[in-house]
Amino acid sequence: MLTVRAIRVWSWLHKWSSLVCTLFILLLCLTGLPLIFQHEIGHALGTEVEAPDMPSGTAQISLDRVLDVARSQYPRRVVQFASQESDSADVWYVTMTPTLSPTPDFQQVPVDSRTGAALPRPPLHQGFMWVMDKLHVDLFAGQPGKLFLGVMGLLLLASIVSGVVLYAPFMRKLAFGEVRRDRSRRIRWLDMHNLLGIVTLTWLVVVGATGVLNTWAELLQQRWQSTELARLLGPYKDLPVITDAERAPMQRLLEAAMASAPLTKVAFIAFPGTTFSSPRHVTFYLRGNNPLTSRLPQPVLVDAATAKVTAAAQLPWYLIALQVSRPLHFGDYGGMPMKILWAALDLATIAVLTSGLYLWVARRRTQTLVTEVGAVVADGAQ
Repeated sequence: MLTVRAIRVWSWLHKWSSLVCTLFILLLCLTGLPLIFQHEIGHALGTEVEAPDMPSGTAQISLDRVLDVARSQYPRRVVQFASQESDSADVWYVTMTPTLSPTPDFQQVPVDSRTGAALPRPPLHQGFMWVMDKLHVDLFAGQPGKLFLGVMGLLLLASIVSGVVLYAPFMRKLAFGEVRRDRSRRIRWLDMHNLLGIVTLTWLVVVGATGVLNTWAELLQQRWQSTELARLLGPYKDLPVITDAERAPMQRLLEAAMASAPLTKVAFIAFPGTTFSSPRHVTFYLRGNNPLTSRLPQPVLVDAATAKVTAAAQLPWYLIALQVSRPLHFGDYGGMPMKILWAALDLATIAVLTSGLYLWVARRRTQTLVTEVGAVVADGAQ
């Protein structure tokens, strides 16, 4: 049983944690709604890379030919990375940069893995979905924007916890989820706010917690690079970078990596001398073939000259948590039914946030009116 003082403390925490974060969480809900259907909207707008339909079982060309096609598009650039989508191996995305050093100056060449055709490249860094993504991820403010949104997410979690604590004593004399339709409009809004808050409780905790974790993604990745990955690549860091002429055929390297980890698919390939590899290795990040393990890439180092697997490592727990949280945040685990559920709960959350703002404004107006009436009565008494 909460004391009166405890209720006041929890009420203060709920009010101010909610007020501070509400506008930003509302923005995240509004921008997150189209992002739930990002691929479907991209398909409709023509901003997704799409390979033509071909008969099932069509053979794929070698990775070496894919890279040759990419180089023909940008002869003066080098290949840093190559990747494939988790749900399709029909397209290779080859990242081309001026040098092997980290740089924002990159071009991504999509290549059909069956025909070797360079596919049309939708424009990057523009369009409706790009704006929605940037607002949702970092408010166009880079890492500081991400960390700021992470703080807003923590305030959201604080408002949820305090709201749950207050719900029991508040609803002690009412039936669960009851909306008092015979009372004032403000009371009806309050009851609806509490009802929708309870309905969306679990979803809000999941989305809020995974959202906070995703704002730390860059920092967690940097920690992994400077610790576990640095230890793995450390013995080779001072070696000269193996050139394309010295490197074994990429298809042979790929087959060696796949043989070391059966029942996996390629997620990402880092070439020698790049950020996620050593000067001597091609590092393959392989994903599993079920909904969970497909989000957990396993690094496999393959000697670029001999095509021998040098080492294989597991991701640390914090990167596993990060990788699992990303699709859960947008409802990507269960196909379209889960996306529709996520969208419905997102809309319910928008209703919770707007009703909370209305209740705060209505209460402020009531308090102001009471103050003004009291002042008039006092003046009349004088």
